[in-house]
Amino acid sequence: MTETKQTFDSMKLMNEHPPVPAIEPRQRLLEAAEVVFATKGYDAATVRDICERAGMNIAAVNYHFGDKERLYMEAVKHAHACSVAGAEMPKWDPTMSSQEKLRLFIRTMLRQMHGPVRATSLQLMMREMANPSPAVEAVVSQFIRPMAHGLYAIVTELFPNYPEKTRLMIGFSIVGQCLFYRQNRKVSELIFDKERIEALDLESVTEHVTRFTLAALGQGPPYTEMP
Repeated sequence: MTETKQTFDSMKLMNEHPPVPAIEPRQRLLEAAEVVFATKGYDAATVRDICERAGMNIAAVNYHFGDKERLYMEAVKHAHACSVAGAEMPKWDPTMSSQEKLRLFIRTMLRQMHGPVRATSLQLMMREMANPSPAVEAVVSQFIRPMAHGLYAIVTELFPNYPEKTRLMIGFSIVGQCLFYRQNRKVSELIFDKERIEALDLESVTEHVTRFTLAALGQGPPYTEMP
C-alpha cells in the first residue's frame, strides 16, 4: 500500500467519525484520542491533533492525563472496553458439564464479537494485538488473561491427558473461530453481501462453533447440518 493510499484511508476513517459532541472533558479527550491513535498510530499522532479534534487546548491533556503516553494507555483501555462491553468470564453452575461450559464460554465471547463496535476501537485494539505496547498490559491483566485461563481450564477438563502445548493450541483455535466474526465481518459482507452475514446470529454461530469444535475433537457427534 502506498503512502498516498495510507493517508487517504486514514483521512477517510477520521471523516467517518466526526468530532465528538460536547461531553465531559476527559471523556471527550479519550474519544478524540482513540480516533487519532487508531488512524495514525502512537508515533505519528500528536497531542495537538487530539486536542484539535476534541476542541480543547493542550493543557487539558496535562491536566487530565499528564502526558501523551498516559493518554495513550487510557485510550487503549477505553477502546477495549468499548469493543467488549459487558464481557467477563461466565460463572459456572456446579452441575454443568465441560461441554456446556465450553458452549457458555463461546457464547460469551461471540456476544462480544456480535456487539456493535466503533471502527476506531477495533482498529486501535488490532494495532495493539499485532504489536503490543506497555499500554496493553493492563488490558491483558484485567480482561484478556482471565478469559484465556478460563478457556484453558475448560480444555484441560476435556483433555486432562493432552500435552500442554496441544491444550494451548486447542484454545487458540476456539478463540480464532470466534474472532473471525468480528475482525473479518466487513470483508465477509463484501464477499457474500451484508444481509447474509447479518443472518449469522449469535445463537446460530454459538451452536456452530461449539458443535464443530466438539466434533473435531471427538467430544461430540459427527458434525452434520444445523438442527
